Amino acid sequence: MNVHVAQNWQMLQWIASFQLAYDAQPSDAGYVVAPLFDVYGFEFTIESDAPGPLRHLASDFEFFAVTRAPTGRPVTIRLRTEDPDYDSLPPLCANVYTPRNASYRDGEITYADYHGRGLGIHDRRTGDFEIITRNADLQYEASYLFLLAQLGEALDRRHLHRVHALCFSVQGRASLVLLPMGGGKSTLGSNLLADPEVMLLSDDSPFIDRQGQVHGFPTRIGLLSGSEARVPAEYRRTIERMEFGPKVLVDFRYFADRVVGAAEPAFVLLGSRSLSRRCEIVPASYLDGVNAMIANCVIGMGLFQGLEFFLQKSTGQILGQTAIAWSRLRASQRLLARSQVLHLRLGRDHQENTRVLLEYIRTH
Repeated sequence: MNVHVAQNWQMLQWIASFQLAYDAQPSDAGYVVAPLFDVYGFEFTIESDAPGPLRHLASDFEFFAVTRAPTGRPVTIRLRTEDPDYDSLPPLCANVYTPRNASYRDGEITYADYHGRGLGIHDRRTGDFEIITRNADLQYEASYLFLLAQLGEALDRRHLHRVHALCFSVQGRASLVLLPMGGGKSTLGSNLLADPEVMLLSDDSPFIDRQGQVHGFPTRIGLLSGSEARVPAEYRRTIERMEFGPKVLVDFRYFADRVVGAAEPAFVLLGSRSLSRRCEIVPASYLDGVNAMIANCVIGMGLFQGLEFFLQKSTGQILGQTAIAWSRLRASQRLLARSQVLHLRLGRDHQENTRVLLEYIRTH
């Protein structure tokens, strides 16, 4: 059994008795503390002044929860449910603006002001992040996106790179479906899981290494409102996102027994949507695959890059991203060399899309 799958099953009992586990682990400052999480060497902990917000964020990363002691100093994510004390902050001028927030730099500290609704504080010396707000959705989303950006950056340095794609496996062979944001990756993924032979690596961003091997990153599954009917109510919740409106989140527990930590690459499918009822799969060129991987891995369109924190780096640090880009490109080329590259044209019928895709994978 894959080591992460084994760890995941060890943690299922813990997640089922979440409240009891957290009540038994208060910190000295009165915070409730989650177990250690290890995402391919990136270690972090989460602590909160209330168990509810902690439960949602910790459950997203349950696949990576471990029961051992940390190997070094883990990054700490702290959730504080109170109004930010803006009057205590230094009188800084913003130097980075995003649709989510305005960002301010004070030495090694970055303040992210979420338009008066909350305050994020990132200490670059330790990597720690604190979010202070009474808005539960903002608290969750800001922490989740921060973690995606930081672990992605850390693992880039280890030559393990995120790809904006749905990734699943059939008979141990991985298929990556590259679709833009809103293209239907999560809907396709949830439909694929109706087949008992399908295993999930990630519904949004698996990792690839220098050999082109695919590694899982299963967190929660995000669905647009109206497409969640098949998921029991106890496994889903709806959040109001900062930029893109409401989204239904499917808890990891719902599909915990259907995840796998790694798989051999077999198919890279360049997805697009059409107005046809039919789903078509046709060969694509290697160059088509390279162009798609440049967008979805090398540049990382669709992957949260944490601009409010990234643009606080020095010029030298930003120029260092050139080496990372080359590493991403080499990993992408290796993935394509080990895979069939195909165009996947999704039709309007979701069930037909699933049937055609699985039939192709099983017969090729």
